[in-house]
Amino acid sequence: MKKGKFIVAILTSAALLLSACGKDSNVEKAQNSLEAIQDKGELTVGIMGTYAPYNFMNADKEYDGFDVDIAKELAKRLDVKAKFVAQDFAGLIPSLQKDKLDILVSQVTITEDRKKQIDFTEPYITNEVKVVVNADNTSIQSVEDFKGKKIGVGLGTNDEVYLRKELMPKVGDFQINTYDDVITTLKDLDAGRVDATINNVYALKPIIEENGFKVKSVGEPIKSDKAAVAVKKGETELVDALNKALAEMKEDGTYKEIFVKWFDEEPHAE
Repeated sequence: MKKGKFIVAILTSAALLLSACGKDSNVEKAQNSLEAIQDKGELTVGIMGTYAPYNFMNADKEYDGFDVDIAKELAKRLDVKAKFVAQDFAGLIPSLQKDKLDILVSQVTITEDRKKQIDFTEPYITNEVKVVVNADNTSIQSVEDFKGKKIGVGLGTNDEVYLRKELMPKVGDFQINTYDDVITTLKDLDAGRVDATINNVYALKPIIEENGFKVKSVGEPIKSDKAAVAVKKGETELVDALNKALAEMKEDGTYKEIFVKWFDEEPHAE
């Protein structure tokens, strides 16, 4: 074999070896995501932190809510502690993808678009979404009346996608104002800066009562959303472990206790 061909053969073999090692490394990372969490003894959970009664900071300056209790119980069943990191909803998925968070437990609705970016556990709650208007408003009775109006919605949420991609093509153009949290949305609705918003009834009740907003829901629910724990793409072992924990929580009554604690009613049969 000539010297040139020999060198090419060596380089080719080295490249193949490095490529194989890279693939093994990626597989190992995916397989060991759960083990890595258990080794550090901590599950880093992404939440909004401003979305009562799901996840919010209570009077003791601690994160609290339905999502928080679910996440704590999941962590307990993985033999680790939950550490909560709060940020705007629009930044949660990017942070998960960059390994800054282990999971998201912040009412992340399952959608086909999100399935392309992240993985989900089985749903842990179903929320009914309704139209909400100022108490004095009589011109909006349903989403069919949104044409030409100003509609407030959470930035980066499934509700924003619904308004832009599904509803607007059906009912005609309307202005969409986006917000980083529900409280600010309702403040603008109360003050008449927007004509309506859409959100689920569980989320709105405590905020309206606490702040005295003069708003009301109208019409029938426009859709039902299923929320699940979000995990970085490909972390199948972690998803399986979380699904097992969720199933056990429902079987032993722990899930029901958490649900009743926050919503004063039993969870609906799926």
